[in-house]
Amino acid sequence: MDNIDTVVIGAGVVGLAVARALASAGREVLILEAAESFGTGTSSRNSEVIHAGIYYPRGSLKARFCVAGRERLYGFCEQHGVPQRRCGKLIVAGSDGQLAELQKIQAAARANGVELELWEGSRAIDLEPQLRCVGALHSPLTGIIDSHSYMLALLGQAERHGATLVCESCVTGLRLERDGVVLAINGEEPVLRARALINSAGIEAPRIAGLIEGFPAEHVPRAYFAKGNYFTLAGRSPFSRLVYPVPEPGGLGVHLTLDLAGRARFGPDVQWVDAPDYTVDPQRAQKFYAAIRTYWPGLADGALQPAYAGIRPKISPPGAPAADFRIDGPEVHGVPGVVNLFGIESPGLTASLAIADHIAGLIR
Repeated sequence: MDNIDTVVIGAGVVGLAVARALASAGREVLILEAAESFGTGTSSRNSEVIHAGIYYPRGSLKARFCVAGRERLYGFCEQHGVPQRRCGKLIVAGSDGQLAELQKIQAAARANGVELELWEGSRAIDLEPQLRCVGALHSPLTGIIDSHSYMLALLGQAERHGATLVCESCVTGLRLERDGVVLAINGEEPVLRARALINSAGIEAPRIAGLIEGFPAEHVPRAYFAKGNYFTLAGRSPFSRLVYPVPEPGGLGVHLTLDLAGRARFGPDVQWVDAPDYTVDPQRAQKFYAAIRTYWPGLADGALQPAYAGIRPKISPPGAPAADFRIDGPEVHGVPGVVNLFGIESPGLTASLAIADHIAGLIR
């Protein structure tokens, strides 16, 4: 049986950031990924937004790691040539009744150390003439990023410090031993022993934790899957900033984001599903048209095209308040050398470098 210092399960954006941090600290790191390449799940099926840290409860892991990770991420992009743009964002109220919601969002952001400007609708419309709103919050810190280039840079940094990525390696068994964790891969007999195990498997993280023989079951949450569908716009975007409506239960509403070429995409919506499913039903476009026209009445019929879907790795059920990130180390569950990451949805990409540093500290 092979022995290794640290295994990271999952080569999404957070798993790669963790592997980079651990390898840079001198640890021997093996990254196991079930798919044929890195970053094919939630990390590549999102809005590619660098978040400011606006909506999250004060003191939560989401708030702390988003704010700490945001500027680190911008700096990392500049240092390593990762395409990004600090384009800014408008959170818009479509009616007078929603103005109070903008004030609540502004107060929540200020509690996290993020200042937003509250604008009258006319000022927002002067900058974005196609917009319809009665008021807006302006976030100058929000941006967009090429997530694939970012993950490629993280992987390159990790490998430069000795980490190894092995794809098509599905973890099918785990057993606790006195000196570490023994792993079975692709249904074969246990072939690997690790002193430390980082479970960063995204939507599969609860299932992976449930495989660990001898691990306390009360520390394994149930997984819930909130599907988010995206549609793209035929033609160039009429907006130069991101446009978000007031948030809705389970997500941030059908918002307009941009890619680095200036193309617009809309989503995600919230569709609770029993199992991961990445198909986009074209019929859902009708709800998108209605939602988008609350802030962009000029959207033409037939302009939306099905794009892609992602799955939010939820650990709270439909109708319940959104759960915080869970980064469960030995101080939580009592098992040395094991760190489980549960519910790492948005703003996981923005927070990835801060999360990685935190985990490196847990197992140092």
